[in-house]
Amino acid sequence: MKFVVLRKKLLLIISLICLVCVTAFVSVGVVSVSSAKKRLLPIYSVKTDKKQIAISFDCAWGAEYTETLLSVMAERGVKCTFFTVQFWTEKYSDLIKKISLSGHEIGTHSKTHPNMSKLNKNQMVSELTSSKSAIENITNKKVELFRPPFGDYNDLLIETATELSLFTIQWSIDSLDWKNLSANEIVKRVVTKAKNGAIVLFHNNGLNTAKSLPIILDTLISQGYKFVPIGELIYKENYLIDNNGVQYAVKNS
Repeated sequence: MKFVVLRKKLLLIISLICLVCVTAFVSVGVVSVSSAKKRLLPIYSVKTDKKQIAISFDCAWGAEYTETLLSVMAERGVKCTFFTVQFWTEKYSDLIKKISLSGHEIGTHSKTHPNMSKLNKNQMVSELTSSKSAIENITNKKVELFRPPFGDYNDLLIETATELSLFTIQWSIDSLDWKNLSANEIVKRVVTKAKNGAIVLFHNNGLNTAKSLPIILDTLISQGYKFVPIGELIYKENYLIDNNGVQYAVKNS
């Protein structure tokens, strides 16, 4: 009889210990989740009721088709955003001046085109400030936008860019022109994914980018879309960025 009583007491003690352990585990888990830092995101697109789209060109290697791109946009009154690496900026300084004087926006694409998430803060600052200054010295216009090379970023990079008054920009539509897709393939990718507030990624020296651009612009313009530089599309203040990188305005209470 004593054995049965002792066994019941032992089982009760074990049960209580298990309950305490489970409660502690759940509590710790809740604390961990609630206190976990939310990952910072760049701007991939913008939530807006306006039928506006921003097209952008990353410039790092060559400039063979850039004049054609400028002509195509000039014929249609389209303004866009160019993201230029510092060595490209310095090599094609006359083209930088022409891009700027044509009313297009120029943002930095870093100094040396590295995987910036692998850099420390001082290296990031150097990449951004040096490339930013190179553009500003040529255009006499303030640089406000930054696109990470390879779309590679981490929290430290976004924090650093923000401290330097730079908005970090990604894209919501990738033309994949760097894969040397045909003009028709590029057109299909962009046109079928177009929506209000989209940001399109092109490369200035893509093999068929200049061939696809007139078709893309004419098609989307006929659908009522207006093309604006990224700096005009995004919100500069009173905004939030959701878990998908969509930036949206927040009204003051």
